[in-house]
Amino acid sequence: MRLLLVEDDPRTADYVVKGLSEAGHVCDLLRDGHEALFAATRDAYDVIVVDRMLPGLDGLSMIKAVRAAGVRTPAIFLTSVGGVDDRVEGLEAGGDDYLVKPFAFSELLARINALGRRPAVQEQKTTLRIADLEMDLIQRRVTRQGQAIDLQPREFSLLEVLMRGEGRVITRTMLLEQVWDFHFDPRTSVVETHISRLRAKIDRPFEVQLIHTVRNNGYSLHD
Repeated sequence: MRLLLVEDDPRTADYVVKGLSEAGHVCDLLRDGHEALFAATRDAYDVIVVDRMLPGLDGLSMIKAVRAAGVRTPAIFLTSVGGVDDRVEGLEAGGDDYLVKPFAFSELLARINALGRRPAVQEQKTTLRIADLEMDLIQRRVTRQGQAIDLQPREFSLLEVLMRGEGRVITRTMLLEQVWDFHFDPRTSVVETHISRLRAKIDRPFEVQLIHTVRNNGYSLHD
């Protein structure tokens, strides 16, 4: 594989480059975040290995910018910043894996090989469809049987989560986290209230019900 290593510590960089070369990979080494961003968006790499603490542009910002540019090359953070919140932040920024220093090279190599075996990421969907219900994610427009349905922003987000999980049970906790960004139970009926409003617009005017309550579990959207 052709790999991009973004690491400003000379000892770590030399150690990783030597190991990857011995394993048969071609490894380009850069030590600056801005230079790495340019390379990652210009050249084709199989995997990017990036430190978080970099001169010029930090690794987190670099990966965010790479993803914003539409580049889906798998990326693994290799860093000494290893708290739970730090790992979550790295993955949410667009990283595919996270390995904390000090590390075993054999583990790094195994993770790189695993990322390299992943199938190419498919182009992001811009339209969701279930039965006769359609959601345009670009224009933020929902229709059913060709009829436009006016949704408030929170209702749109709620419906999007349900449609992306087609046929699966989406729990109340999952909805609170994904739609309201609550990581605790506010002990209110906010989910139930919005589901009721959504049903009034999505289901009630039509013959077939799409939003189903799964008793003691949550909700599921399917025909």
